[in-house]
Amino acid sequence: MPLDVIGAGVGRTGTYSLKLAINQLGLGPSHHMEEVILNMPRQLPLWQAAVAGNADWQAIYDGYPAAVDWPTAGFHRELYAANPTARFILTHRSAESWYESFSSTIYKLISNVDAAPEPMRPWLEMTIAVIAKTGFPLGLDRDGLCAAFEAHIATVKATIPASQLLVYQVKEGWEPLCAFLGVPVPEGPFPRTNDRSEFWDKVSAAA
Repeated sequence: MPLDVIGAGVGRTGTYSLKLAINQLGLGPSHHMEEVILNMPRQLPLWQAAVAGNADWQAIYDGYPAAVDWPTAGFHRELYAANPTARFILTHRSAESWYESFSSTIYKLISNVDAAPEPMRPWLEMTIAVIAKTGFPLGLDRDGLCAAFEAHIATVKATIPASQLLVYQVKEGWEPLCAFLGVPVPEGPFPRTNDRSEFWDKVSAAA
């Protein structure tokens, strides 16, 4: 099953809300880092191979017509080459607000890999490698992270044709997303989820 909808936005840009929205629109199930955490024996070796340059996209995304968040966002170039007709969604927010969220969640987690429980370390090492590949190696300060965030946005815009790319903030809600995907706007509010406390709850599932 080829990917039809691919999220190029990095973590902490509303990717979990986007995952839920895609699923609600009937275009999922959507892959997300949570899928790796919940299916570690199968998913982790596949992503470790992808980091090493031996990706099996068909196996990774088996059963998933959509994918958002890391690790996917770190491979937007490769995934565009493999899925040239897919539609891409670049979630974003202000660099400053993203920094505050990212530095207190994902970056904090991966910066303390040595203190993590042993079973978590292979997953964390893969995550560190994917995030570094995306332009966010360990050791960056506030200015470095904000600059890398803006650079990622520019890289995605330069890689994906504008006709196949939605540059999107989840606070915009259903209308621009549904217009881009060609589906009706559903009743009810847009999903809002995965605040910082929820992030740590999900991480604990990997331990």
